[in-house]
Amino acid sequence: MEGIFRTDIGKLRAHNEDNGAVVENTLGQMLALVADGMGGHQAGDVASKMTRDGMVKHWNENNIFFTPKDAERWLLETVTKVNQELYHYAQSNPQCEGMGTTLVAAICSDEFVTFSNVGDSRVYIYDDNKLKQMTDDHSLVGELVRTGQISESEAEHHPRKNVLLRALGTDNTIDVDVETISWKEGAILLLCSDGLTNKLSDQEIETRLNGDETISSISEHLVNQANDYGGEDNITITLVRHQAKDVSPT
Repeated sequence: MEGIFRTDIGKLRAHNEDNGAVVENTLGQMLALVADGMGGHQAGDVASKMTRDGMVKHWNENNIFFTPKDAERWLLETVTKVNQELYHYAQSNPQCEGMGTTLVAAICSDEFVTFSNVGDSRVYIYDDNKLKQMTDDHSLVGELVRTGQISESEAEHHPRKNVLLRALGTDNTIDVDVETISWKEGAILLLCSDGLTNKLSDQEIETRLNGDETISSISEHLVNQANDYGGEDNITITLVRHQAKDVSPT
């Protein structure tokens, strides 16, 4: 496996509230994550950085070879711990009151990917030349689409598009979606903030993945394209390719 993390402030924001990481352990398994912070002045930065640091710290303390059940349990327990850490920090620091963050995190092995989701950052899998969204957006607009009250095209321009129904750090408890899938050589896992998906369609992302570029080049082009389309938000991408194909750098 090979992984890359890339984040960009975009064209309009004063600072970057996104964060993320790709960390491989000594047993050849990889943790990938993206967090999109929100809150008062600089609090979004704090929330996403604390989440990244907390997830990576717990990952580095682990030295077992995960089975899918182990991975699901670890993600549930660790995301719950990090949520409580954020919540108690915000309660103790008035300048961070109301801070929160989305989180998508995945444990990748040669046989499977186990991923978790809170908020409207997304996990996609690219396999057999097709891109598939694996997570549901925990947002008001996402719920309206799922219940058939608005269409996906209406959702793109809905005035309350940024209203989240779940976020880390806003409450002492959190519901976490967790799922395990299998994958094979050549497949690509994509984790991203809405700074990417609000600007690029799934078809445009799929087209970029459907080639012989390195994942470094893919991530760079996706970020640049989101900025070319306006770059109103921070843009963050984590890519993991299963057993890297023999490709030429571009």
